[in-house]
Amino acid sequence: MTSAAELMSTRRRAHPPFFRAVAADARATLTLRMEYRKEFGPLGLLWQIIRLSWVADAFLSQMCYRAKARLQRFRVPLLPRILHRVAMRRSQVCIGDPVVIAPGLYLPHGQVVIDGLTTIGANAVVFPWVTIGLKAGIIHGPTLAENVTVGSGAKVLGPVSLGQGCTVGANAVVIDDVPAHATVVGVPARVLGRR
Repeated sequence: MTSAAELMSTRRRAHPPFFRAVAADARATLTLRMEYRKEFGPLGLLWQIIRLSWVADAFLSQMCYRAKARLQRFRVPLLPRILHRVAMRRSQVCIGDPVVIAPGLYLPHGQVVIDGLTTIGANAVVFPWVTIGLKAGIIHGPTLAENVTVGSGAKVLGPVSLGQGCTVGANAVVIDDVPAHATVVGVPARVLGRR
């Protein structure tokens, strides 16, 4: 049986490098906000990261999450808690310690809760008022594959898997696995169609 400390250590090692993740998050945010320009060099991208931290509702919170995850990996004691509080105050984004998010996340606005042993693949889009997390008494959260979109107000609960490229409709409650490239809607969520 794996101890809690070993489990957290394993989760912390799974986080992508800070700068690579923030750069991918910035590119995803710029692309989906229709502000991306191919000519961004390293300094241009740095400028865009600074700008997005000021103008995009949840981007600073994403950076705080990425920094928190990196600092926890190196066992820095207090600063990760402060960054977590900044993210919560700034845009009501609460991403728990054991959550692992691949680069390319786009949060158009805040009011997002992601908790538990949850893994989110690259290029995910999570709209406002979303909860991705736990069922009572179960510490394992959802696993979202790459290119998943979770609509406003949706809830993805428990140890479920969302396949690559699937879409969760607004206000859907997902409590069962979702196949790749499917669109799910309703309470509880059911497959509406496939792309």
